[in-house]
Formats: sequence, structure tokens, C-alpha cells
Amino acid sequence: MARPAFRVDAVLVQAVIAGALSFAHLHDLAAAAGQDGWKAWAYPISVDLLLVAAWRRLRSEGPSRLAWCWFLIALIASLGANVATAGFLDLAHPPAWLRFGIAGWPALAFLGGTLLAHSHTTEQPEPETVPPAPAAPQSTPEAEQEAASALRPEPEPIAAAAEETPALAPGPTIPAGPSVPAALVDHARRLADDHHARTGARIDTDTLRARLGVPPQLAETIAAQLA
Repeated sequence: MARPAFRVDAVLVQAVIAGALSFAHLHDLAAAAGQDGWKAWAYPISVDLLLVAAWRRLRSEGPSRLAWCWFLIALIASLGANVATAGFLDLAHPPAWLRFGIAGWPALAFLGGTLLAHSHTTEQPEPETVPPAPAAPQSTPEAEQEAASALRPEPEPIAAAAEETPALAPGPTIPAGPSVPAALVDHARRLADDHHARTGARIDTDTLRARLGVPPQLAETIAAQLA
């Protein structure tokens, strides 16, 4: 099995060059500010370590004000050294504020590294989502008209029945309401419950007849079954 050929990553090469130049500029700036010997080499290591620690915090735990703050501080320190050693400052006679900043950097870097290493963001538990209650089916005028038309009784042949059966003496007739299917009664009950929940009062016969789209007699029969 052939091994993959070694490929030079241009981004990695650029990062090595930028890091080496920034390291040298920080060393020269610290040496010019009076930090000689090993102390001048410790300053670029401190700046780069703080920059890497802040970047790892951003990559591992996501964006945060703490990580962004110390990342920008380390970046400004590195960028400032690059600019200062380009001839903008007289390194033979460094100003007082530069000496003050170089002398106070170790304490600042220690504070930033400690906060980045020992402070962690607390994750808040996500609130539990309660599924919404299923909404009651809304009745449409077309569906109510179809239900009403299905309840209308078909006309029966009265003439043939009159020829076969003998005439009977008229007697007292008792009005009987039409039969109501159980499905229509359940639908009317849901409408009545919804009306009571919204208004606080029981649904009247006229409102029930308008919601169902049925004849008055059928609406009275349904209302009697709902009572």
C-alpha cells in the first residue's frame, strides 16, 4: 500500500513564518525596554501562550466575552510589537509607557491564563417543551351542510301506501323529532363545550343551529340531547 505523498500546507508555513517574526519582534521590544537575558525571551512565549489559550477556549466552549477579551489583548500585544519594531518607536530611547507596559505584562498574562484555565461557563438546562394539546376540529360550512343533507329523510311514496291501507279515523298525533346520528351529537357536544369555554354560558338553540347548519326542529332535538 503506497503511502500518501507529503504535502506542504501553505497555511501552516505562513503560520510558522508569522509566529517566528512575531516572536523575534516581541523579544526585541522587551530587550529595548530593559528586559535583558532570558527575560527578553520569556515575553514572546508568554504572549503566544495567552493567545493560544484564548483561541482554544473559543474553539472548545464557543464564543464568550472572557475568551474574546484575552484573545484581543494578546493579539494587540503581538501586533503592537510588530509595529513598534518597524521604526515607529525609538528603541534606543523607549518611552516610559512602553517600559511600564512591558514590566506589567507578566502579571496581566498570569491573570488572563488563570481565568481562562479555571473559569467555565455553566450550561443552563433547556426548558422542557410541552406538546400543545390537540385542537378541536373546526367545522366548516361545507361539512355542516353535508351533515344536514345526510339527515334529511327521503320522501316516501304516500300514494301507494294510501291505496293498500284502509283509511283510518284521524286521531291525536304526537310530534316526534327526527333521529339524530351519534356522530352529529358528538360534534354538537364539542361545539357546545367550545362555546361554553369561550363565553362561560351554555350554547342556545339558535347558535347551535347556526353552527351546525341544520333545520330548527333538528337543532331542538340535538339541544335536548345535550341538556
